[in-house]
Amino acid sequence: METITIRPTQNPSIVKFEFSDFVAKSTNYEYKNIDETAKSPLAKKMFYLPFVKTVYISGNFIALEKYSIVEWEDVQDDVASQIEQFVNTGGVIVMEEEVVKKQPSTIYAESTPNPSVMKFVANKLLTKTPVEFKNIDETAASPLAKELFKFPFVKEVFIDENYISITKYAVTEWDEITLEIRSFIKQYIENGGTAVEESLIQITPEAEKQQEAYFDNLDVTSQRIINILEEYVKPAVQADGGNIAFESYDESDKRVKVLLQGACSGCPSSTFTLKSGIENMLKDMLNDNDIKVEAING
Repeated sequence: METITIRPTQNPSIVKFEFSDFVAKSTNYEYKNIDETAKSPLAKKMFYLPFVKTVYISGNFIALEKYSIVEWEDVQDDVASQIEQFVNTGGVIVMEEEVVKKQPSTIYAESTPNPSVMKFVANKLLTKTPVEFKNIDETAASPLAKELFKFPFVKEVFIDENYISITKYAVTEWDEITLEIRSFIKQYIENGGTAVEESLIQITPEAEKQQEAYFDNLDVTSQRIINILEEYVKPAVQADGGNIAFESYDESDKRVKVLLQGACSGCPSSTFTLKSGIENMLKDMLNDNDIKVEAING
């Protein structure tokens, strides 16, 4: 039960009625008349008292300024009782709008092996699930990607862990737009914007292939390929702003198909990386020289 403490002030027209806890956390409020009290039911109730001139709400108190028609000594106990009864029966003191505190963040840009793609790295986790967006119509799960597509030079957006890889159109150069994008992402994150709403990520075939149940149903060779890609290949391509995802393995012709995302997608050096790096690694680690690797989007 709330108990109100009455505190006189240096102004004889104003008395403070203190609560045991803060009632206004984000700012101070001043009401000159009942028409201003839409967001403060308590202030509205106070104006029903004919002697109340102004209502202040701040910190842990409500302060009332009176007209000279009464003396506080005659009415303050009754006012305190009314406030106590109002609050203890569930009355709302003030409906505060939630203030979004800025979250200090740093964003830095890294070039990638793909000249069309720049990697923007944040000092916080953006998503646990890698997501790629080819156009603004696909961005239901990412408010950040949706905003980035409003820049006319943004062609594709890929978000994974703590970075965003942006593919640009050829009409502009990175040195003309990098600072603008970096500043936008920094401000967006600091203002509490959502990068990826993971609950809204659509269950695409690519997303399903990230699930544990999918992995458990694969043949042993496919499982070994995925583990090799995850442990040895993915960290390297992530460092370059991209991602590689297992697509399929055909036992009959020893063909491994992968999906390239982010900076790896359309990268001039991706074919070389697949053949000289990943394919040779799989041949060696699986002890099978017939293994072939191809990208379904390369």
